[in-house]
Amino acid sequence: MKLTLKKNRRYIFAFSFLLVLIVLIFCNQLDKILFFPTITPEEWCTSQPCIEFEFFSLKIMVVQPSSTFFVYLLGFITIAIGIYLLRIKNNQKFISWWGLALLLWGIGAILAGTSYQAFSYEIKCVGSAFCTWTSLWELFYLLFSVGSVNAMLMAQAYLGERNKWSKIMARYAPANFGAYVIILVIGAIIPIQFMISFELMLLFLAPTILFLLIFNIWRYANFKKLINRSLVIIWVSLIFIIGLYFLYFMLDITNILWEQKIWFSENDILHIGLIIWMIYIVKTYSKNS
Repeated sequence: MKLTLKKNRRYIFAFSFLLVLIVLIFCNQLDKILFFPTITPEEWCTSQPCIEFEFFSLKIMVVQPSSTFFVYLLGFITIAIGIYLLRIKNNQKFISWWGLALLLWGIGAILAGTSYQAFSYEIKCVGSAFCTWTSLWELFYLLFSVGSVNAMLMAQAYLGERNKWSKIMARYAPANFGAYVIILVIGAIIPIQFMISFELMLLFLAPTILFLLIFNIWRYANFKKLINRSLVIIWVSLIFIIGLYFLYFMLDITNILWEQKIWFSENDILHIGLIIWMIYIVKTYSKNS
């Protein structure tokens, strides 16, 4: 009975994901949301580094090449770590969920790097009078990111004994992800910019990250388990990395450096920090597998 129920859930999830994919691809109105103030394709590369590559008769504009390198490096490293954790799981659902979480995170990083940096000109500007604000690549990045953090919450639910907290986490994670998917789809169809924004994604993720930090501080204070101490370090360091990103952004250091032709942005701070974060995660979980 349990196996049948689990199989049915997988079918329902697969069908739901396919439906969301179809709706987003064929019903979105993202082309109606333009940059403000509006930017023409000719202006796209006046404020950021671009390099044009030519392959036979095909010309491709690559935007922010150094930032593209860092985000793709993060994506491929994270995918590799996710696959590694799934291989060493040894029937530990905690490790399995973390493996899935990092796999989703890595795919999301590549999607983000493709649309925000590498091929932003090709995706958002080519063939249009004015460049659009976002793209399907970025919507799926948002979905994969929210799915990733909720998978981390599911991992926490399977760490240690099953109790009321683990049941709450196991129910909250899919509910949070489902609610976000609905909001994102509505925002893409109507369209409403805030509903498909990075800021709204953070509003969905922040409570989960703060809960995981506080919960593991409480667990370590009461039970002194090393895995909870490691998780405290993981969540504190993530908050620190995100804080550095916003500090760099608010101080406008990117524009100051770019005026000097030093192509190092707040995104590079974030992605390099996350690469170090991922390495710490794999070292921690390798010891606990």
